[in-house]
Amino acid sequence: MAVQGAARRAHTPSVAIIGTGFGGLGMAIQLKKAGFDNITLFEKTDDVGGVWRDNDYPGAACDVPSHLYSFSFEPKPDWSRRFAPQAEIHQYLRDCARKYGLLPHIKFSTEVRGAEFDEQAGNWMIEIADGSTHRADVVITATGQLSRPAYPRIPGIDTFEGEIFHSATWNHNFQLEGKKVAVIGTGASAIQFVPRIAASGAQVELFQRDAAHVIPKPDYAYSKAAVELFRRVPGVVRLSRWATYATLEPRALAFTTFPQAMKMIEWRFKRHLKQNIHDPALRAKLTPKDPMGCKRILISNEYYPALAQPNVDVVTAAITEITPDGVVPADGELHKVDAIILGTGFQATEFLSPMEFTGLGGKTLNEEWRDGAEAYLGISVSGFPNLFMLYGPNTNLSHSSIVFMLESQIRYILQGVRRLAKGDIKWLDVRQHVQGTFNAQVQKKIGATVWAEGCSSWYKTASGKVTNNWPGFTFAYRRATRRLNESDYHAEPARAPQYVGAVAS
Repeated sequence: MAVQGAARRAHTPSVAIIGTGFGGLGMAIQLKKAGFDNITLFEKTDDVGGVWRDNDYPGAACDVPSHLYSFSFEPKPDWSRRFAPQAEIHQYLRDCARKYGLLPHIKFSTEVRGAEFDEQAGNWMIEIADGSTHRADVVITATGQLSRPAYPRIPGIDTFEGEIFHSATWNHNFQLEGKKVAVIGTGASAIQFVPRIAASGAQVELFQRDAAHVIPKPDYAYSKAAVELFRRVPGVVRLSRWATYATLEPRALAFTTFPQAMKMIEWRFKRHLKQNIHDPALRAKLTPKDPMGCKRILISNEYYPALAQPNVDVVTAAITEITPDGVVPADGELHKVDAIILGTGFQATEFLSPMEFTGLGGKTLNEEWRDGAEAYLGISVSGFPNLFMLYGPNTNLSHSSIVFMLESQIRYILQGVRRLAKGDIKWLDVRQHVQGTFNAQVQKKIGATVWAEGCSSWYKTASGKVTNNWPGFTFAYRRATRRLNESDYHAEPARAPQYVGAVAS
């Protein structure tokens, strides 16, 4: 849309994006497609990929079908399996970065410590770990919810003299074959790597605090004929994508408004457990006490068979301490081990930590979020102008693809950048009452979901506030983010025109 009145151009906003996973790369690609080239992506490591770069443990794979867990604008016809393994997803993101010319925009091995909004200049001063700074009109965070490993606070953990590492920082140089290995945690990562290390010949002791609900994984390798069909007829990939979406989307009802639908999923879990675990004592250990869906439902065809093997033992007594040579549960018996692998998940509710953001009037996000993170549409926080989040509070899913949610957020944020490009305003700051009303509605809806029931999970804070999940359909979220309503924001007027020219939308 052309600027009305005098032929003046407002400026082309400079944009800083923190993170180069699906969110960061997808945002940068769409900005470039829209003609915005003043983009800098900050990546703390030496490669793109986010969680798909970091989580390269044995057996790592996606739990959303490949054709839906990819960008809508960049379909991949030659996925090897219906559920892609980690290495393929990581390579897909690398290929996207190269294809769309993002590499020159990325500052690798550059960790962001935080940012402070300069009200006078109307931009953000970003602090880098090496002490340098970078200014940008817009800051977009794309650090994800599962980027910071959570380490258990177990007495004596620092005294262990064997090998110890988290699943997200896997030590591939350590040979597990023939070793006695303690695995702490039974989440989404553990159910993938435990079968692999058990198959390697290691003696595995799985220390389980809470049993997980595990259902079969409808996975299979794509045949050469299928891949060739996908390649030759792109419409078939799109059809597969939307068929997958249509299959998964109704499952939102089971988590949110129609708990009776969870009975069918629970029946699949019980049958899967019974078919694979014949020992009644072990089956009892692996039967969860929490309501199904309260915690993440896991999918695996290998986990239960692995736990039934003679070289694997499941220990349900709580761990009281770790000694230099092993693990001691509540019964006091020392379990001597050569290595400890932590499958203890991530600090999911600590959004954007350890970065510190300071907005208008010196307010910090840490202060604003002291009772649990919240944001308007999971994207904007009042008092922090021109700061937008991808995969922010209450945008996680239990039933479908987060890439679908990210693309909704990307379209919304792009509208904000386009609005700033008109040049008559310096910043957009979501109004406090708009944010408050939205989050009150979200929390009211969450109160009726299975996630709000008695169990503890990475979806909620220690106080019990569910800060991670979206309580509804993904198409409802897309509808809510379809249009950036300027009346939801305070638009700070620009003092004077900055550039001369014309602007296109």
